[in-house]
Amino acid sequence: MPAQEADQDAHDSDDATATASSPPPDNTLLLMPAWGSSGGISGVKIVTVVPGNSARQLPAVMASYIVIDGMTGAHVALLDGAVLTARRTAAVGALGASLLARPDSTKLLIVGAGAVASQLPYAYAAAMPSINHVTVYNRSQEKAQLLVDQLIADGFDAVVATELETAVRSADIISCATLAREPIILGEWLAPGQHLDLIGSFTPHMREADDVAVSKAEVYVDVSEALAESGDIASPITAGVLAPDDVRGTLASLCSADQRPPREPSHITLFKSVGSAISDLACAGVAVPAPEP
Repeated sequence: MPAQEADQDAHDSDDATATASSPPPDNTLLLMPAWGSSGGISGVKIVTVVPGNSARQLPAVMASYIVIDGMTGAHVALLDGAVLTARRTAAVGALGASLLARPDSTKLLIVGAGAVASQLPYAYAAAMPSINHVTVYNRSQEKAQLLVDQLIADGFDAVVATELETAVRSADIISCATLAREPIILGEWLAPGQHLDLIGSFTPHMREADDVAVSKAEVYVDVSEALAESGDIASPITAGVLAPDDVRGTLASLCSADQRPPREPSHITLFKSVGSAISDLACAGVAVPAPEP
């Protein structure tokens, strides 16, 4: 999958990124710029989060991505930021799994059925060809069934799970893409050799896994900012369950062959992604190649 290859190349380095938020109250403006090396492309994602838009029959989240010629500063493309974010998020999660999960993993559980969750089976199929079965769990069985129907139409062996605990215990890889504010994955359900991919939470008040899950796993993050930005990491640190030094590495270190840890088939691994501007840029570069010099 080109997005995963681009993400891996991008995380071999530590290009600068930034995120900002702005009032008015209850509304959020996120600015996520990143710039490539050697005069390639740069870019900035502009995201607005307006909770009150539901009353206006408008999306609460809207986003655009501007691709910039790194040599001339020209704006060369405008991309749908929501689509870019969904595909980037899925690509990063699958890339992390390809570097941490057991290579013989075959059973993937998707928790969620939204825009990001719907991209995960395709990302995993590209990153881990060993995956041959997909289970989807969602609070809305109707939405889960709609996603499974689409996956079956696209050639996947896919089913809907009606009970989350059973689905977790049966999976090799669990990938969560929800907006949960309380843990939905319990550590007592996890067994040696499983990989847990958490890509839904992006604020300190959101969580997808409990303290037991974190304490049982070898923990990795996409970027160091995840230690403060995600409740899945920040809350266990505050509770003393996890120390910052217990986080074993970032996606950049995983993508570096000389820093990549050996895989231990009996270990539980956990990859927490909050998203980064450098991943946005890497995926934008797949859609819009760098201009000719």
